[in-house]
Amino acid sequence: MLRELHIRDLGVIEDATLPLDPGLTVVTGETGAGKTMVVTGLGLVLGGRADASLVRSGRDEAVVEAALELDARHPARARAAEAGAAADEDELLLARTISATGRSRAHVGGRRAPIATLHDLAEDLVAVHGQADQWRLRRPAQHRALLDTFGGGAVAGPLAEVARLYGAWQEATAELAELTEGERARLQEVELLTHQLEQIDAVDPQPGEDVELAGEAEVLGNAEELRVGADRAHRLLSDPDSFGGDDVVGRIALAGDELSRLVEHDPRLAEAHRRLGELGVLAADVAAELSAYAADIEADPARLAAVQERRAALNDLTRRYGEDATAVLAHRDAARQRLLALEGADERIEELTARVEDLVGELGPALEQLTAARTSAAADLSATVEGELGRLGMDRARVEIVVEPRTDEGGARLPGPEGGRTVSAEGADAVEIRVAANRGDPPRSVTRAASGGELSRIMLAIEVATAGSGRAQVPTFVFDEVDAGVGGRAALDVGARLAALARASQVIVVTHLAQVAAHADRHLVVHKSHDQQVTSSDVRVVEGEDRLGELSRMMGGGDTEVGLTHARELLEQCRGAASTPS
Repeated sequence: MLRELHIRDLGVIEDATLPLDPGLTVVTGETGAGKTMVVTGLGLVLGGRADASLVRSGRDEAVVEAALELDARHPARARAAEAGAAADEDELLLARTISATGRSRAHVGGRRAPIATLHDLAEDLVAVHGQADQWRLRRPAQHRALLDTFGGGAVAGPLAEVARLYGAWQEATAELAELTEGERARLQEVELLTHQLEQIDAVDPQPGEDVELAGEAEVLGNAEELRVGADRAHRLLSDPDSFGGDDVVGRIALAGDELSRLVEHDPRLAEAHRRLGELGVLAADVAAELSAYAADIEADPARLAAVQERRAALNDLTRRYGEDATAVLAHRDAARQRLLALEGADERIEELTARVEDLVGELGPALEQLTAARTSAAADLSATVEGELGRLGMDRARVEIVVEPRTDEGGARLPGPEGGRTVSAEGADAVEIRVAANRGDPPRSVTRAASGGELSRIMLAIEVATAGSGRAQVPTFVFDEVDAGVGGRAALDVGARLAALARASQVIVVTHLAQVAAHADRHLVVHKSHDQQVTSSDVRVVEGEDRLGELSRMMGGGDTEVGLTHARELLEQCRGAASTPS
């Protein structure tokens, strides 16, 4: 519910704060004082269209702020969190700023947010009903939403089943269309993947094989150079006759012998003698290894040709399918999996075709059950709303809620007799609220059959009917000019029905009728003051004698004893009516 509304520099309102409570709150005041600006401000903070002309003359910007009390599980809290809002445990702050240049900004929970976020939140928070803002009656889809809300579980069950089946049908139909419409592309991909696998399997590369073959080719291509070099290194280490002098191994041995004689004279040479011994052993080992290597290596033209041929085959694959043999094998595995999926498409098409047929068979009866539930709820709601209108000064009005097949193009076409029908997750029904002002007139769409004031009363009747069923859609309702064209006893009835709605929801009403205002739990007066240059408005709560004075003013009695007496009698009458069950 709304806790508080703060308006600054909007129209004639310079700076005003409206404290709001549960139950019925009425906003009254003299003509031109700014009552309508209260509703306008609320519309702005709920994402309504902004206009620079609304900014108070001489000011740079107008600001509207709303503090809302929200249950932790309220859907608006989740939406606000998605927008990055920081919310207290029980409060959410919304703000809208309009500059004199026409720019507009929105904040949700202290964070900057798109204007559309305010509008999205409003759907779960407040329903505003004014002569220019009957959005729920002017949008056909909302007629269906209102009926479904009134229908409660009797409609919600079949509706959930239709939504489930419709979603499954759409999913299966889309996959089937993708497979059948892409048949040529699928066959081409199968052919391509098959060719790729044949090429790779014909070569049958092994992980790391290309690296091993590159090393082997390097050795085979330089075999003679490797043999000669290794043999020469061997002879330099251990063949004294090859180069006309002692070999390395021999010289190391001689040096060791020389040091062995000297160690007994100076022990400091012992470490050098030990290391020369190790060096001699190591040199001998290396010489032996080089000798064996030189003896083993030999040129093998046939093997070299085979290696080069194999490398060429591998290089052909890596140019096509990957940077090395391992990457080629990864491509092969992926291609094989994709080929299995594509080759199984025929079987999948058969499965999907049967699935679509089964879902169509299930969806048909589910739609019929939903239509039947809506038709039954429509009869009950029509009678209830008609009864409420009788209490709102429209006792000659007749209400008819029609449930008929959809003819719009907003859904899918479900196969069936006579070309099938248009369906969506909400079913196959179009719902329209029709009203006849007089019993003998044919009912027409409510948007064409009712004036602005009548629309507000019709909406009030619907909201009271919905609240009476325990299924009110939003926690707060705002009505502007709901009493237009009403007076006398009918005005008292309008106030009584607003009070009835306020037992289940927070209700805020802008009114000019004392008969309506007298039913309020809280009475706010928009007061206009004048000075030499500026017209400003403020809002104050009136109670006791002040409230009697305002009610007297609204009835034309002014501040007279007769007017105050009349106001007191009216207030007592309304309080007595409130204590009587409706």
